[in-house]
Amino acid sequence: MRKIRMGMVGGGQGAFIGEIHRMAARLDGQFELVCGAFSADPFKSLVSGKNLYLAHERCYASYEQMFIEESKLDESVRMDVVVIVTPNHLHYPVAKMALEYGFHVISDKPATINLAQAVALKQQLLSSDLLYGLTHTYNGYPMVKEAKHRIASGELGTIRKVLVEYSQGWLSSQDDEDSKQAAWRLDPQQSGISCCVGDIGVHAANLAEYVSGLSIEQVCANLSSNVEGRVLDDDASIMLNFNSGAHGVLLSSQIAIGEENRLTLRIYGDKASLEWSQMEPNSLIIKRPDATSVIRTGVGAISPLAAVCTRTPAGHPEGYIEAFANIYKQFAAKLNARLDNLPESAFSLDLPGIDAAITGMAFIEGVVSASQGEAKWHRLANTELGVQS
Repeated sequence: MRKIRMGMVGGGQGAFIGEIHRMAARLDGQFELVCGAFSADPFKSLVSGKNLYLAHERCYASYEQMFIEESKLDESVRMDVVVIVTPNHLHYPVAKMALEYGFHVISDKPATINLAQAVALKQQLLSSDLLYGLTHTYNGYPMVKEAKHRIASGELGTIRKVLVEYSQGWLSSQDDEDSKQAAWRLDPQQSGISCCVGDIGVHAANLAEYVSGLSIEQVCANLSSNVEGRVLDDDASIMLNFNSGAHGVLLSSQIAIGEENRLTLRIYGDKASLEWSQMEPNSLIIKRPDATSVIRTGVGAISPLAAVCTRTPAGHPEGYIEAFANIYKQFAAKLNARLDNLPESAFSLDLPGIDAAITGMAFIEGVVSASQGEAKWHRLANTELGVQS
């Protein structure tokens, strides 16, 4: 047993999500950062790497140089997996080259800038023995795992309706566009065809499908840009039709003043309903016609997946970093099973991978197309590709 050696592309000085990844990877002690190409600016990459206590020669000027040089190192020291924390337009070329040089991949979502790239990436993975993980972070919360288990076990009965919301207010005015984080998200060349849906709406869609066990087949969408001069959407209202016949609504906004990261999920069946909110992540509310109960992280009997994702005693919040770390924990379990030639556990099989990447990109493209078109309902491409959510 040894730590998994991790390289990183992006995540240098001034970046937000790179440090989140590094904290998550460190939490269970199963990964160590050994190298990186942290910025398109070679000097900034070097400074960022030195600030992370990396050797000078492992701080690379570009991701291309990193893959070439790391592949020359002895297997006992070179990186095992690359973590991609760049703006969206670089996700695919970095992942593609990583796989070509024999490195596993953990990527921020969306996996690519368009659906065609996501499909091409899957084909490349199928021709290799390499692993791919996608950081749909919110799947990692213990009570999200528990919610999924309760629905799969039939506690809610037949699912009738799904309501999911992810609202923020950090892009509500032009003054909010000055930050590094805002600039690339609002630039179609770096972000792709959507800002709000591509950034957070796809997380809401993934959460709804993951917990319900259903797939979104059709969407009816209204995307809008509410700040003068913006090209990409900052707000979305989307109706959903699922493969089971259930219906739903997805609300996503980055101009909802006063909202921080309001991610909430409500699912209604013919026997009961459930509710979960990231603002109160330790609680899962189950509602029945005659009673309401609250399931709490670390209290009483919970499902195996929820239990393995729980780290602290009851009453200690299992938060965003812990949920993020569970994605890394799953990836480590998957890779270690591969190295030890052992069957995978239910825990590692639950890791979001390339099919989640394709589903997410199909959702983004489908919603944008539906909003721009005249037809009321638009069928998502992932159903035609035969990819399950």
